[in-house]
Amino acid sequence: MAREGSDVATAAPAQAAQSADPGEAMQAQVAAPAANPAEQLGASLDLRDIHLPAEPGFWPPAPGWWLLFALLLAVMLWLGRLGWTQYRGWRRRQHILAELDRLEGSGLRGPALVAALSALLKRVALSRYPRTEVAALTGEAWLTFLDRSGGDGRFTGGPGRVLAEGAYAPPAEVFSKEADTQALRVVVRDWLRRNS
Repeated sequence: MAREGSDVATAAPAQAAQSADPGEAMQAQVAAPAANPAEQLGASLDLRDIHLPAEPGFWPPAPGWWLLFALLLAVMLWLGRLGWTQYRGWRRRQHILAELDRLEGSGLRGPALVAALSALLKRVALSRYPRTEVAALTGEAWLTFLDRSGGDGRFTGGPGRVLAEGAYAPPAEVFSKEADTQALRVVVRDWLRRNS
């Protein structure tokens, strides 16, 4: 009997669906218990799973990377230029000091040595300072310029004083002893190191 009752309960919605009134059929479906609500929802809306967007590609980079690249490039160019300038200055200094060593080893003495050292100092001064300031200097004015540009008073009041007139003096009067020659070389080398 109970079995007949359950058959009747399941047959009732089916009969209601076959009835002529569509509103009654809809009410019967709503009143009927659903087998699985998730299946009904998925079937009615046709939902799909969540899809993540694709990962951004390597190229083109974001604007921040362009800015960083430009900044790094500018720093590298600045460091390269600074290094190149330092290298050129170092090479120039080495060349000038090598020329001084050559003069010292050449065996020149007296007025010839003084004239050669003075010519070397003049060439370096002309390359470093304005031509109008250096080119016409001779005698005391030349010694004053050398002291002002790194001589520390050793040209006007020290061993460098011989550069003013030593190139034209008799050999015996240029240097009284070998120590004077060595002192002049030290003064000239110091000035060249500071100004080359």
